[in-house]
Amino acid sequence: MALLNNSPQDYYQGNDFGNYQFVSLKDIINQFMIVYVGEDKIISKVKRMDVAFHAQRALAELSFDTFKSCKAQEITVPSTLQMTLPHDYVNYNKISRVDSSGIKHVLYPTTKTSNPQPIFQNDDNKYEIKVTATLTENESIITLDKQYLNIKKGMKISGPYMLGSSAGVFDQPKFVRNVNNTTSGGATTILLGESDTVNTFPTFMSGNITTPITVDLTISNADGSVILENEKNIVVENLYWFAGSNVINNVTASELSTIEVGMLVSNVDFHASTTVLNVNTTAGQIIVSQNATDSIPSNATDSITFHSPPSDSTTWDNYKSQVPSENNNDDYKDDTYWPMNGERYGLDPQHAQANGSFYIDCVAGKIHFSSNISGKTVILDYISDSLGTEDEMQVHKFAEEAMYKWITYAIISGKLNVPEYLVARIKKERFAETRKAKLRLSNIKLEELTQILRGKSKWIKH
Repeated sequence: MALLNNSPQDYYQGNDFGNYQFVSLKDIINQFMIVYVGEDKIISKVKRMDVAFHAQRALAELSFDTFKSCKAQEITVPSTLQMTLPHDYVNYNKISRVDSSGIKHVLYPTTKTSNPQPIFQNDDNKYEIKVTATLTENESIITLDKQYLNIKKGMKISGPYMLGSSAGVFDQPKFVRNVNNTTSGGATTILLGESDTVNTFPTFMSGNITTPITVDLTISNADGSVILENEKNIVVENLYWFAGSNVINNVTASELSTIEVGMLVSNVDFHASTTVLNVNTTAGQIIVSQNATDSIPSNATDSITFHSPPSDSTTWDNYKSQVPSENNNDDYKDDTYWPMNGERYGLDPQHAQANGSFYIDCVAGKIHFSSNISGKTVILDYISDSLGTEDEMQVHKFAEEAMYKWITYAIISGKLNVPEYLVARIKKERFAETRKAKLRLSNIKLEELTQILRGKSKWIKH
């Protein structure tokens, strides 16, 4: 039975080079069902779905510390000094900067900085927005003492007269249904709602308050989370739109240049989670993620406050704006080999280089680089769990037997009435095969090991 399905000529004229060293996960499952499952075998009966599940788990587990990592990405670091983690990223092996000769220079990870979430603080350093509002009889609109650009649609309002409704039916807090700001910086006005999703507006009736009345209110996120600082809050006036449409019209060129994709839209006619999808500079339009619930005609117009995602932290801003201290290390190109005699005692060798540094923000899914990496070519060698497309889910032939033992142990250990000695035996076999696969895939060559020892001044006899 031939194992090769094509001739050498077909191989060299194709694009699937070096693939003979791998076995697909589909073949692993098929061969396991044939060889390990059946009468008078270790596993008498098992569902193919169970085998497929354990095969994927075995592939993921062995990818972490047994299989070789062949995945890498190369980018030119932009001015933001950030790199997005790959979609199948689990951990990194090495991050390097490439010089003009194509040689890698390893970057070191710094643990002395990070990019924490910037939390909004009011004047009292509390994590909430404190406002002074004026309530008016028979009105569902409250006027604040100044402009507050951090207030978004859907936020909860707490304070005097903010519980119950005009008829005394609802005992619920009030929510922001609309935020009205002006480009001139005048006071913010808020349209109240009984819910953050339903257009039922409360009013303050006579007998409840003596109008006008001024009260102190607290505005916070409806879900109880802390308010984060936004990088930008932009007010755009003289806009119009139509019910059932996701297009906002009449945006000037100067305003379009400040609106960015991903910004949150705060207006009563759009859902609180509506964001900007596209900016059409030619037509003067903004395309948003959800349709408007009501129309604003061109002869009426209205304003919208656009909120950017949370801003970068002060920690990250300071880190990327500074020239790394390691760049001040002496390059030893002159006769002054020790310019700071006695001052480098205790220096950590990983910091005694000028390649640059990085740290990974796992929450944001970004790699952050030091400022001396801007515009440089960077290579990320990383580990994946190998669970992707059919072509990606493959096993090296050196680890094929380890896969079978992993699947066997997972199935046997999950069955009832299986003798413990059999489970223990399969467990030992799994460990032995995994260890053997790791040694094989480590790819240690005697000649390379000998050369390393020679470099360490070791006497090597042949």
